[in-house]
Amino acid sequence: MVEGIFFTFDSAFEMWAFRGASVALAAFLLGGLFLVTRPAPEVVGHPKGLFVLFLAEMWERFSYYGMRALLIFYLVQHWLFSDSEASVIYGAYTALVYITPVLGGYLADQFIGQRKAVLFGAILLTLGHFFMAFEGTGGQDDPTINVFWLALALIIVGSGFLKANISVIVGQLYTRTDIRRDPAYTIFYMGINVGAATASIICGFLGQTYGWEYGFGLAGVGMLIGLIFFIVGKPLLLGKGEPKDPAKIAGGKEWGIYGAGLAMVALCWAAVQFQDLVGIVLGGFGGALIAYVLAIVTFKLAYGSWEQAPKGPLGTFLASALVMIFGFIFAAMGNTYAQYVAGAGGIVLIGTLIQQSLAKKFDERDRIFAAMFMILVSIVFWALFEQAGSSLNLFTDRHVDTQGVNASMFQSINAIYIVLLAPVFAMLWQGLAQRGAEPSTPMKFGLAVIQVGLGFLVLVWGSNSVGIDVPTPVIFIFLIYLLHTTGELCLSPVGLSAMNRLSPAHMASLIMGTWFFASALGNFAAGLIAAATGAEGVGEEAGKQVVIDVYNTVGMYAVGIGIAVMVVSPLIKKLMRLDTLTDDDEHIKGEAEAGLEAGEAGFSKS
Repeated sequence: MVEGIFFTFDSAFEMWAFRGASVALAAFLLGGLFLVTRPAPEVVGHPKGLFVLFLAEMWERFSYYGMRALLIFYLVQHWLFSDSEASVIYGAYTALVYITPVLGGYLADQFIGQRKAVLFGAILLTLGHFFMAFEGTGGQDDPTINVFWLALALIIVGSGFLKANISVIVGQLYTRTDIRRDPAYTIFYMGINVGAATASIICGFLGQTYGWEYGFGLAGVGMLIGLIFFIVGKPLLLGKGEPKDPAKIAGGKEWGIYGAGLAMVALCWAAVQFQDLVGIVLGGFGGALIAYVLAIVTFKLAYGSWEQAPKGPLGTFLASALVMIFGFIFAAMGNTYAQYVAGAGGIVLIGTLIQQSLAKKFDERDRIFAAMFMILVSIVFWALFEQAGSSLNLFTDRHVDTQGVNASMFQSINAIYIVLLAPVFAMLWQGLAQRGAEPSTPMKFGLAVIQVGLGFLVLVWGSNSVGIDVPTPVIFIFLIYLLHTTGELCLSPVGLSAMNRLSPAHMASLIMGTWFFASALGNFAAGLIAAATGAEGVGEEAGKQVVIDVYNTVGMYAVGIGIAVMVVSPLIKKLMRLDTLTDDDEHIKGEAEAGLEAGEAGFSKS
């Protein structure tokens, strides 16, 4: 035990990590305040509104990641869910967090504007994080658990309104040709990762050492600070992010949008408690979304209209899509034979797409095929990458020699690695491109999946090398996060850029929404994988072996899938039709901020 000024720590390393995170957070807060309150309209060459958004996002990410670092432990240790149950709840929660930005972005773009959407989202988030601090007595029989479900629902919907829109306002502060856009997003990106890194350390320590209410309560205080900055700093946003057509929300209609947001809270309150239903809806809607996108480019765009498309292939495509989707739904509900029906429908659907590819050449369709392939690969990546907050968090707590550091504090490693390595990767891709040696986008996707798989295999090797009855050395936790972060940097920013590049201008929002949806599917799948690592009641060593066996299996599969993606990458690159790609005047808002964090960027059209 090490006595600090205000707190007692389990080790000197934990003490200095806590102090370093606190100093960094305070430094960025004071520095931002200094820049925002200066009399000049611009500071360090940027409008002061950028730093208002920086501070608001920094505190929002602080609250979100502070809560996320503790959530799996809170579910298992306080509400007494089994590892498997907690992992599925965690997966459903994170999946819904990635679904709601699609609707939040749409409502902002069409009705209330980004600023009001961010404000509404921030209010919901503040309430949600404060409600997380209501512990009750614990256990699933405690009626206070309903406050916990409400807190999760508020955070889900609040994130949907805020995440999709605050980065868009950053872009609106600059013209499209302004050379300061990319540096502005670099500054904004720093706010995201400062908030994420410091939250896991500070909130994680307080929550696991002194009580859940302190960790969650501090996350709520952070969100409140971010909300205050956003409200007070409104004049510095220069009128950006306001409704495009105020008439659409006149006469009380604006309150109708907020009412719809509250209705979403009610839906999420129910959904997060019935996780199986979330999986069925995600899978069914995801299949329908992909089939809809493919139908548009294969028939409507390729032939000019639905009416001019060949009726036979179109009817076959639609019928096979319905068979596949409903087959999946019934299979998810427990019907064994339905999986074969779904598979047969999928085979016919793919056959129809191949037939149309041979019958009529259409570059836009081929590019969407390539985009859909990469979206499907991304689901595999996120399903493994997102073990960080669930099964890997529990593994670190139970089976790793953490040198006296609370396991939740290790959630900061990914954000720290991103800050350190993102500039390196940017320079690497640029340098390779200048030499004509840059890997293609699908090749990078293959490399990403291989790296996420290797991360698990390195952890398995490290655990086995010291023996199943010996705590795994903490260096292997740093190594798995390193490989997962390098994999993320090969996929997340690259993938978002590819979606923007390959999408026809009039389908840009739809394709980016599909990318978000893939992140949601990956997060839900992550919960199912994490549930497979649950081994309650079998003892410490046997429980560790179960986790290692699952990690070894998913690691091997990931490496195999990654190699397969690399093998077919020349074909996917050919489908991208880069030689016939031309510039146009329409882009997606948020293009420059692609890759700020896993799965986040604006996606509404200009």
